[in-house]
Amino acid sequence: MATVDKDLCVGCGLCPQACADVFEMQDDGKAGIIDGADASAACVQDAVDQCPVGAIEA
Repeated sequence: MATVDKDLCVGCGLCPQACADVFEMQDDGKAGIIDGADASAACVQDAVDQCPVGAIEA
């Protein structure tokens, strides 16, 4: 299961670009998991690898 550490997230937007089925930018300008998304999707690891601040764990 993927998680986003809101304290680390800088809102760069790379995770929804890498895995739009799981991640979205939220009203606070930070990334979040889409409700009901399959957080075990293969693209989640791409988002983890691309996050410049290591805010995503899978």
